Amino acid sequence: MLVVAHQPWSSPLRRPRMSNSVDRRPGVSLTSRYLLRDGKPVIPVSGELHYSRVPRSRWVSRLRQMRAGGVTVVASYVFWLHHAPVFGAPSFADNLDVASFVRTCRSEGLDVVLRIGPWVHGESRNGGFPDWVQASPVRHRTDDPAYLALVEEWFGQLGSQVAGLELLGIQLENELYDQPGHLVTLKRLARDAGMSAPIWTATAWGGADLPAEEVLPLYGGYGDGFWVDADAPWDPTFRDHYFFSHVWDDPGIGADLRRPSLGAPQPRTPSPWFPPATCELGGGMATAYHRRPRPSALDVATVAHCKIGNGSAWQGYYMYAGGTNPFAGAQESHATGYPNDMPALGYDFHAPIGEAGLLAPSSAELRHQHAFLASFGAALADMPSTLPEVRPSGVEDSSTMRFALRGNGTSGFLFLAWHQPHHPLPTYRGAQFQVGSLVLPASPVDIPPGTLARWPLRHGPLDWATASALTVLPGDTPTLVLQETAGVPFSYSAGGTVATASPSLSPIHLDGLDLLVLPAALSDAVWVNGDRLLLSADELRWGPDGRVEALTTAAHPSVRVYDPVEGAFATLPLQPSGGVALSVPSTPSLVRDPSTTVPVAYEKFDGRQSAPTPAVFDELAAVYRLDVPSTPGADLFLRIAWSGDVAELRVNGRPVTDRFWDGSPWLINLPDLGWHPGAALTLHVLPLAAGSTVALPRDARDRLLTAEGQLLSIDEVTLFSRSTWHE
Repeated sequence: MLVVAHQPWSSPLRRPRMSNSVDRRPGVSLTSRYLLRDGKPVIPVSGELHYSRVPRSRWVSRLRQMRAGGVTVVASYVFWLHHAPVFGAPSFADNLDVASFVRTCRSEGLDVVLRIGPWVHGESRNGGFPDWVQASPVRHRTDDPAYLALVEEWFGQLGSQVAGLELLGIQLENELYDQPGHLVTLKRLARDAGMSAPIWTATAWGGADLPAEEVLPLYGGYGDGFWVDADAPWDPTFRDHYFFSHVWDDPGIGADLRRPSLGAPQPRTPSPWFPPATCELGGGMATAYHRRPRPSALDVATVAHCKIGNGSAWQGYYMYAGGTNPFAGAQESHATGYPNDMPALGYDFHAPIGEAGLLAPSSAELRHQHAFLASFGAALADMPSTLPEVRPSGVEDSSTMRFALRGNGTSGFLFLAWHQPHHPLPTYRGAQFQVGSLVLPASPVDIPPGTLARWPLRHGPLDWATASALTVLPGDTPTLVLQETAGVPFSYSAGGTVATASPSLSPIHLDGLDLLVLPAALSDAVWVNGDRLLLSADELRWGPDGRVEALTTAAHPSVRVYDPVEGAFATLPLQPSGGVALSVPSTPSLVRDPSTTVPVAYEKFDGRQSAPTPAVFDELAAVYRLDVPSTPGADLFLRIAWSGDVAELRVNGRPVTDRFWDGSPWLINLPDLGWHPGAALTLHVLPLAAGSTVALPRDARDRLLTAEGQLLSIDEVTLFSRSTWHE
């Protein structure tokens, strides 16, 4: 028997000065357990989108994609480098118009957190400092008066744009570990420049020393990372995040400090004044030249799921939407003294919304978690996390079930996580749980690897169910929507009577409650839009009015909506509103052969492989011409299945995006990158030497091992676009 017993809050609810007695804003109040909006507890979901890495014309569509994904807060770095690469000439034009971006977010019904730095990192050159700031004879990131004079001028320029705008939060600096006084100074300078918000934040990982009560500490969690050496094993600081624990610090992000073990006793909340909150749960992972991790959708979802079970009061993702650097040379690189060579332009991050604006598989996994938080967040926020007495002994433990309880002593949710990458877990045999007086399921069940579950406990007439809570649809008889836990037979108890059923699209009628248990096979097609449950394999998005927009490459989208009164799904009527549905193969024409022998390695920096220089790339890469037919009204994308080392796409000879190969297909939006009918489009691909030691995902490494001498292949190129349909 797997036992967990509810443990109530160990300290009374507190209200910090922040948002309560200082920086007050009507309807916003922070407590030691949760955020209140209009007096109601909420669990915000923030997603990172960098306005300066996304075309301005795409802001609204990206924000609506985020909204459909359950994101409620948009976070963005403000890159000083992007705005003022040249001294004395700051720009806030086009997609650098941060004020318009904030207003657009607010008009789309989304809150905003600006991460103003001035040092931000974000895989940017000099951590986001312009070269002229980096070269200044000052002590950067300190209270050196000469440095503060530069910051004061920049904050004044930024404040002239955003002063008076409604921000939910402002983050100061990033990954600053030992300068609490400097954070207070930056807060004063930001206020003096007219910037204000009810919540001020700072990153707390790496044991950061933060000024008490001045900033909300924010944490992170990445299941893998590009910032370790190519030959490094899967680091324990990554592995930790696939377990339930009350350890919120992650010394693996930006620091190398002693790591507390999973078994060490930890407080459930890392601060007596503030709730546990995150800003950098890995929505994916960037790709460095020397190390190219590629997290799966389940990898991403497991880390986020565990944080909810751990007691998270704020789910924050980095990145949620990828983008493209505004100019070559804006990236972190060995040439500027940073330990990683990053792509010069592409910043896809394997995010739920990729660089091209297309949804990744992780978007479906995460939006179900976010629908759960939207529906149950008010209750969940006041449910402390409780861990079982018997829990894994460490990150090597693959036999002890990983589970946690969030409850209030009466009702709650049982969280299970039985997945991790790199070292697959076996099937867990004979699981049965005891939560207080409840025992579930009635008979032990096997838990297959890949299981993520949030089973409801004591909700109305329902005692328990072995399917994950998704949402509640209102009505005279409410409908509790559950998602089948794949591989686990569905059973439930109501009024003490145990029953089994097959998941289907028809409800189970209880006394005063309907249960709708959706089959696991439909998981990727499930969407929750406010009080509506939708099924569609096509992409859906919507704005503040909730009117659905569907995008499809088929002749007509298929969207169904559930009617709780009828207890059935019906077709949602949609009208065409633009675009062209198209999906055709494209055959690249070889313009120039690649070099027959590329080096196993180029230069090295601090022991890590460097990316080839532009001159070397041009000398050794193959060149292909891509012919794009004229298709009026089409928003054209390319899907390139390829293998090699480094690839660039060029429009009229100008590089517009690039990518390091990691075994995944490359998705590209042509109009976003400046392509137009008649423009020359070329693909440049550098082979990867068979003996290369860059770290690759297992399937990519296996493919490289089959190569004779070097690997380069263009397997398939597809040109496609989608038509758009509206309610």
